[in-house]
Amino acid sequence: MNAAPFAVETLAQLYARPGFLLRRAHQISAAVFEDACAPLALTQAQYGAMTVLAAAPGLDQTRLARALAYDKVTVMRVLRGLQARGLVERAPVPGNARQLAVQLSVAGHDLLAQAQAAAQAAYQRLLQPLVPEQQRQLVQLLTLLTDGLAHEARAPFVPLFPA
Repeated sequence: MNAAPFAVETLAQLYARPGFLLRRAHQISAAVFEDACAPLALTQAQYGAMTVLAAAPGLDQTRLARALAYDKVTVMRVLRGLQARGLVERAPVPGNARQLAVQLSVAGHDLLAQAQAAAQAAYQRLLQPLVPEQQRQLVQLLTLLTDGLAHEARAPFVPLFPA
């Protein structure tokens, strides 16, 4: 069966689209990270949540979600998994029983410390095909893209410590 020239051209266009390439890069990023952190059974989302909580102990779940640019349901799932492993503790916020404050447990701090080297190795492995100047450019361009289109996001990004 021969592919029509239109179909081949359309596929070439699809494979060169920024959205396709960003999705593919995210797949690769997740695979590289999870491979590096497999001995710790840690995902990118869990590592991100733990890193934010280490910087801001007692953060409520809504602010944690915004600090990671995740929706509340995703953060709830991540936190449930971390809590089941004894890595985080959740307690009602004083004066607001409906809101939960989250902090790393001692085991969570220990695992996060162990994960630092693996996460750094994953970062280096992900950027390894690029020379240092290209690595800086990639991060700068992704920052411009995400900052410039932040209003399009389904989940807001509110950094805890703005630049």
